[in-house]
Amino acid sequence: MASIIVTGSKGKLGRVVARILAEEGHEVHGIDAAPAPPSFDYTRVDLTDYGQTVDAMFGVQDRYDGVDAVVHLAAIPAPGQAADVATFDNNMLATSHVFQGALRAGIRKIVYASSETVLGLPFTIDPPYIPVDEDYDARPESNYSLVKHLEEQMAIQLCRWHQDLSITALRFSNVIYEEEYVDFPAFDSDATLRRWNLWGYIDARDGAQAVSKALAHESLGFERFVIANADTVMSRSSAELVAEQFPGVTVTKELGEHETLLSIDKARAILGYEPQHSWRHHVEG
Repeated sequence: MASIIVTGSKGKLGRVVARILAEEGHEVHGIDAAPAPPSFDYTRVDLTDYGQTVDAMFGVQDRYDGVDAVVHLAAIPAPGQAADVATFDNNMLATSHVFQGALRAGIRKIVYASSETVLGLPFTIDPPYIPVDEDYDARPESNYSLVKHLEEQMAIQLCRWHQDLSITALRFSNVIYEEEYVDFPAFDSDATLRRWNLWGYIDARDGAQAVSKALAHESLGFERFVIANADTVMSRSSAELVAEQFPGVTVTKELGEHETLLSIDKARAILGYEPQHSWRHHVEG
């Protein structure tokens, strides 16, 4: 059992991560800026305020006194939800404060939400190959994605400065709840509807699994992983979709019938991550 701060604990992914980590026996301390009623597992903290952030890393009176790890999920979660400069300022500042605050508090294990967007979404420029993975240089195409890239670069340098530090960036795909799967069959009517992220998604429960696996993985330094479900959002085959929508792009492997085009091979091999949920279990009988 570990004592873990989860930032963004009221967010779409954060609330599932907080619940599942608690079910696994961890002592979870939720942090969020949302104006929600306080509860045992929640403290309202503005992560763009460095003083509040560092204070929370050391502890919150009557709740906890120091922690073993930080899971940082708080952010404006996508481009277009705020002005470009607001997205950049909020997300970059919050992550910098969390990283620096954790270091000041002696916390040496950080798992945080990077994003599939650094892979080149919305792929108006073709990716270098398919399935896409962690091996090619980041291709940010929005201010939101640029911040995610810069966060990864910051993490790399912090781990170089602090040889006892572990930071894991999870490049999450589009987070989905089970009740949203009812909408998936409509995607088949037009392959371009979800072309922007190669028809990928991540069930929130599998996203939480990836966080848990990353926390348990004993390694130092920086590492990044693409985190998606094992299949696409489409009924059509993955090979057919690529041939139609990305005819000039090299396909580096023989694709399974509905295999994800956001490669999770690295997460499988190193973290032991294996998605347990699929929309097909809920919609196709």
